[in-house]
Amino acid sequence: MSWEQVYEQWIDSDKLDEKMRKELQDLGKDPELKKDAFYKQLEFGTAGMRGILGPGVNRMNIFTIRQATEGLARFMDTQDPETKRRGVAIAYDSRHMSPEFAMEAAKTLAQHDIPSFVFESLRPTPELSFAVRFENAFTGIMITASHNPAEYNGYKVYGEDGGQMPPEDADALTKFVRAVENPLEVEVLSDEAAKDSDLINIIGEEVDKEYLKEIKSVTINQALINEMGKELKLVYTPLHGTGKMLGEKALKQAGFEKFVLVPEQAVADPDFSTVKSPNPEEHSAFEYAIKLGEKEDADLLIATDPDADRLGAAVRLPDGRYEVLTGNQIGAIMIRYILEAHKQAGTLPENAVVLKSIVSSELATTIADAYNVKMVNVLTGFKFIAEKIQQYEDDHSQTFMFGFEESYGYLIKSFVRDKDAIQALVLLAEVAAYYKKQGKTLYDGLQEIFEEYGYYAEKTISVTLSGEKGAEEIKTIMGNLRKEAPKEFADVAVTLTEDFQTAKAIDSEGNETEIKMPASDVLKYTLADDTWLAIRPSGTEPKIKFYIGVKGDSHEAAAEKIATYEAAIRKVAE
Repeated sequence: MSWEQVYEQWIDSDKLDEKMRKELQDLGKDPELKKDAFYKQLEFGTAGMRGILGPGVNRMNIFTIRQATEGLARFMDTQDPETKRRGVAIAYDSRHMSPEFAMEAAKTLAQHDIPSFVFESLRPTPELSFAVRFENAFTGIMITASHNPAEYNGYKVYGEDGGQMPPEDADALTKFVRAVENPLEVEVLSDEAAKDSDLINIIGEEVDKEYLKEIKSVTINQALINEMGKELKLVYTPLHGTGKMLGEKALKQAGFEKFVLVPEQAVADPDFSTVKSPNPEEHSAFEYAIKLGEKEDADLLIATDPDADRLGAAVRLPDGRYEVLTGNQIGAIMIRYILEAHKQAGTLPENAVVLKSIVSSELATTIADAYNVKMVNVLTGFKFIAEKIQQYEDDHSQTFMFGFEESYGYLIKSFVRDKDAIQALVLLAEVAAYYKKQGKTLYDGLQEIFEEYGYYAEKTISVTLSGEKGAEEIKTIMGNLRKEAPKEFADVAVTLTEDFQTAKAIDSEGNETEIKMPASDVLKYTLADDTWLAIRPSGTEPKIKFYIGVKGDSHEAAAEKIATYEAAIRKVAE
C-alpha cells in the first residue's frame, strides 16, 4: 500500500475524532508535510519510539501508541501466565498528550488481560525504572520525549530489571510491533470499561515514599551535610517537567535547607514556554536560573530535563558569573568525589567499578585508574550500563560505584536502572557542600581535577538532517566513512579505527581485533596524539553526532585542539 493510500485510509476512518480529522485535512494542503507523516511508520527500535505529535503513521498519536502497546501485549502473550500477570508499570511526563497516551497504553494491555500500574500524575523516568522493580512488573512504559522540543513525545519500554530493554529483547519486541500493520484496527478497552477495570491500577504516593527511602543511600557523608546543608545556596529548576516534587523532597530529606526553585519553571508546562529547548545541555536553559542565582548569590545552579533523567549544572566563577558545565565535567567531579569519599571512609571496595559510554571523556578513566578502580566502557544507551550492573549483581565480580554518559546522564545507586537526575541532584549538592566547607566552589574543584589529571576537553557536534532525505544523507555519510576509512584528521594520523557495527578494530598496521560489544552504528578513531573522534547517528532524533575528545597541557591548548578537530570533522559532515 502506498503512503497516499494510507493517508486515505486514515481520513476515511470512523475512529478519528474531529480534532485529528481537521489536522489530517490541513495536512492535505501541504504535500511535503503530508508525505512526511505517512511515507513510513514511526520507527520503533531499541530506544522505543519518539516523534512529532500529530496524525499519521510517522507521528505520535493515540493510534501509534496503541500499535506499539499491541506489539508489547502480543510479546507478553507468548510468556507463561504467571509472567504475564506481573503486568506493566506506566509513567508519563508533562508533555502534550502524555496522560492520554499512558491511559491508551493501559487500555490496550487490558484488552489482552494484562494488568498495568499507572501513576496518578506525572513522574520522572527514574521513578518508572524504580516502579518496575518495586511492583515486580514484567516490563514498564515511559511516555516521554526527554529533552526534545515541545512538539515531540515518545514511548520507551523497560525490562524487568528496570533498565531499558537490551537489544535482544528489544529486537524480539520490535518484530511484534512491526507485525501490527494497521494501528487504526487495534482494539482497546472502552473508557467506560476502563473506569471499572481491576486490570488498571493507579499508583503514586506509596511508590514515591519507597523511592525517597532509597534516595537516602545516595548521600555518602551525612555529617558533612548536617554541617554545611544550612550554608550551601542552591538554585534548582525542573524546566517545567517532572523533577520538582521528588527533587524538592530529596534535597530537604538529605538536609539541604537553602535551596530555591526557579518559580517560572517549577510549573509543569507542555509548551516549555520560558525556554527555547528544555535541555540542560543548552546554556540558554539556564537563563532564568542564572538570574535567580545572581540575586541569591547561589553557589550552584542545577537543572533537570522534563522527565528528570538528565541533569545539568552551572558553577560560580571567581568573578561571580556562572559557567555551565559539560556532562563530562559533571561526571568527572562526581567520580572523583565518590572514590575519594569512600577511600577516606575506608569503604572503597577492592572490586569497585565505574561504567561509562564509549563516547564519554577519558578523564573519567584517568581518575578511576588513580584509585585502582576498574573502568568499563559500554555502548551509548543507559541500558548497557544497566546490563552490566545486573551482570555484576549476578556474578559478584564487581561492585558498581557510578555510571554516566556524556549526555548528562548519571547513576549513583542501582535501585534505579536508568540515568537518574534526582540521585544526581542530591549527590552534586553534597559535592558542592564539600568544596564550600573548604572555602571553594565546584569550579575550584574542577580546576584541581584538571591540574592533577590533565586538561581534558570534549565537544559534541550534532547535525540535524530531517525527513526522508536527511535519513539518506546520514546513511551516505556513514557509508562513505566505511568505504574509505580516514587515515588522518587535521594531519594527525589515525592509529586505531573501531567499527562497532562490524565489531572490528583495526590499527594503523592492519592488525585486526574483535570488539566484544553488541553491534551498533558507531565509528571511533584514535589518533597519534591520543585524541579520539567518534561518529554515530542519533537513536532518538534525526541527527548525526560527532564527538571529539582531547587532552592538552593547558585549557588553552585543549581548546585549540578542539577547534582544529572540529574544523576537520565539519568537512566530513559536508
